[in-house]
Amino acid sequence: MMAKKPPKPAPRRIFQERLKITALPLYFEGFLLVKRSDHQEYKHYWTELRGTTLFFYTDKKSTIYVGKLDIIDLVCLTGQHSTEKNCAKFTLVLPKEEVHVKTENTESGEEWRGFILTVTELTVPQHVSLLPGQVIRLHEVLEREKKRRIETDQLPLMPPEKEKEPVQDYADVLNPLPECFYAVSRKEATAMLEKNPSWGNMILRPGSDSKNYSITIRQEIEMPRIKHFKVTRTGNNYTIELEKPVTLPNLFSVIDYFVKETRGNLRPFIHSADDNFGQDPNIEDRSEKIKKNPHNA
Repeated sequence: MMAKKPPKPAPRRIFQERLKITALPLYFEGFLLVKRSDHQEYKHYWTELRGTTLFFYTDKKSTIYVGKLDIIDLVCLTGQHSTEKNCAKFTLVLPKEEVHVKTENTESGEEWRGFILTVTELTVPQHVSLLPGQVIRLHEVLEREKKRRIETDQLPLMPPEKEKEPVQDYADVLNPLPECFYAVSRKEATAMLEKNPSWGNMILRPGSDSKNYSITIRQEIEMPRIKHFKVTRTGNNYTIELEKPVTLPNLFSVIDYFVKETRGNLRPFIHSADDNFGQDPNIEDRSEKIKKNPHNA
């Protein structure tokens, strides 16, 4: 079997950001086509296996995941016959859903199966076709995962907290804000998109009521057009106020919705840390303060 070069990992800065957010060791990564029970079609993700969780990113350079799948309770991993050339298909059978997966080639399919079975069954599978070097990596991952499980089991149990009322804030400690969030007004968001189109064309910002959110986009179809969409927090979910409202579980899914629905024509506005916005120098400072301490928003 010819070994195909593994996909290049994400840059180190992005790796460090993902590690900080997920707090889990990275075992394997690459592109996957994933179809979950609530989706009709496969979606293309850069995927990381960290611990016993699959984290899904819109692309290799995104630092914030748009979805994740805990596979620790994997019932079985079943292979599927694929009529597509150079493509491996298999199904992750979990207690509450079945997730269909396609890989870019058969070689990476065997690797994904090997790593997934190793971390969920805590043993290196014998029925995967891998090269000696790949098998050595599986054994290394197995030891790391066993050590991680032991350390996790030894962590002291935290006393149960009293039930709290949901807080209507801009941020959630366990769910940081997307990188394209800025604490700016409608006018400032418009100016940012017009001045720096190469940085993206979609900004998430506070809503006018200071409780919800708004999305500001800049599209260039026949001529540049600015549009604004309200995003209302409804319990633990977020509703995009469209002609047919769309409700999603988090703000990352809201951003992902706009990207996917426009087939990538809308991109999150993310500025370089070395650059300035070119207007109010306090915009970045205010955004960072809100991200770090949402109660001051």
